[in-house]
Amino acid sequence: MNEVIPDLGFAIVGFILIFSGTFILLVAAIGLLRFKDIYLQASAVGTAAGLGVAAIILGALVIDFSWLNAVKALIAIPAQLLTAAVGTMTLARAGYLTGSRPIAATSPNDLDDEKLEIEDPSAS
Repeated sequence: MNEVIPDLGFAIVGFILIFSGTFILLVAAIGLLRFKDIYLQASAVGTAAGLGVAAIILGALVIDFSWLNAVKALIAIPAQLLTAAVGTMTLARAGYLTGSRPIAATSPNDLDDEKLEIEDPSAS
């Protein structure tokens, strides 16, 4: 009887992590459909991909713990966080380079070449 209670506790924590990761990905999917420009869509998907998948991996590790699974999780989670960030930045940059305009409701474009003022170091 004493062994069942810790196993049940780990299962509950694991399923909470898995369901929270799934919920994060579901919210990102809704954001992908609702947001109007590529920059907001990339932001929603990139953040959710990093956090949601990491929560799902941690939940699976808590439910079915072994040292081999722990090593796999220690490799998979940082790899997922890094690739999600790089992928998000690549998508946003591709949108910028192809001329995709942000919607008017978002902040002004600070990267606009016409507004960019570069100081000449020889002028001083």
